[in-house]
Amino acid sequence: MRYAKHKKKDKCCRIIRRCGGCGKKTVFTSAGKFRVNANGRRLNIWLICRCERCGHTWNVPVYERITPERLDPELYQRFMENDLPLAEQYARDRGFWKSRGCRRAKGQDK
Repeated sequence: MRYAKHKKKDKCCRIIRRCGGCGKKTVFTSAGKFRVNANGRRLNIWLICRCERCGHTWNVPVYERITPERLDPELYQRFMENDLPLAEQYARDRGFWKSRGCRRAKGQDK
C-alpha cells in the first residue's frame, strides 16, 4: 500500500527502521492514527507510522489479541476516533518503543 509523501511538523517520535518500500533503513514518524481490527472476540490495535522518504506505512502493535472487556471503554472509543492526543502520547512514550525493540533517531528531545 502506498501513500503520498507525508510531512509531519512535529518530529517527536522519529524511529529508525528498515522500510519495506525503500528497502533501506530510514526514519518513520507517527501518522497520528490508529488501526483497529476485530477478529472474533479479540481486538488488535496498531499505531500507524509512515516512512519519511517514501510514505510506506508500518503498523506498530499497541494491543494484540485483547478482549474488549480488558480495555477501558473510553480508551477504546479514543482508538476508534483516532484521537490525536492519544496517538501523540504513544508516539512520545520511550517505554512503548523500547518494548518493541525500536531505535529512536538522533537529535530527539529526551
